[in-house]
Amino acid sequence: MSHSTNHARASVRRSPNSQEPTPVERAYLEVIYDLAWREEPVIAARLARWLRVSAPTVTDMVQRMERKGYITRDRHNAITFTTPGQALAEQVVRRHRLVERFLYDVLGIPWHLVHQEAVRLEPVLSPMMEERIEALVGTATACPHGNPIPGSHVARRGMLRLDQVSRDTEFLLTRVDEEAGEDPCLFQWLWMRGLVPDTTITRLDDSPEGMVVQVGPRRYEVAEPVARMLWGEQLGPASGR
Repeated sequence: MSHSTNHARASVRRSPNSQEPTPVERAYLEVIYDLAWREEPVIAARLARWLRVSAPTVTDMVQRMERKGYITRDRHNAITFTTPGQALAEQVVRRHRLVERFLYDVLGIPWHLVHQEAVRLEPVLSPMMEERIEALVGTATACPHGNPIPGSHVARRGMLRLDQVSRDTEFLLTRVDEEAGEDPCLFQWLWMRGLVPDTTITRLDDSPEGMVVQVGPRRYEVAEPVARMLWGEQLGPASGR
């Protein structure tokens, strides 16, 4: 997690209800939800890498969340939600992504900034504010970065990563991984190059750091770690190269 995200999550007040998850617990719930949604193993090392914190920090938080009944661990220390934990995670993720939609669609906050603003706002929404946001954008099926909103009941799409696409292939970018949101500079880099949902990308040659892609008339080098955060659908062979 970036320093700015850490500060944002730590600065919001905790709900007076002691059973409510803290801002940091909400961050863990979101990450566990996203990893499970992608059908990836949810282990402490993966959480530490995503959230950019130390292994001991993750261990302490996982133990706390286990005591609160949000998660369980098997004999290999793989993490899964309990039934209440799953419901709570879906609620947190839904609120976060609807807040992003509200900020982007209604308030006009730039695409690359809505994640950080939602981090600050989601935990402290009043019931009235939540109700108004639901009324305004509650029918949305995905956040501005293309990630599905829980409860929208849309079919899964965009389960192929850009780094898995063959050379000289067109690729429809449908979503940018939530993990990218931990780095505001990365979101801005993507936004400035048009690497946003519903954009057709041509995957060209390999490069020393990853690959070269074409977006419209422009070409950019995309590092492999970044390409792993860009999900979509393969369209077919590139034309007119």
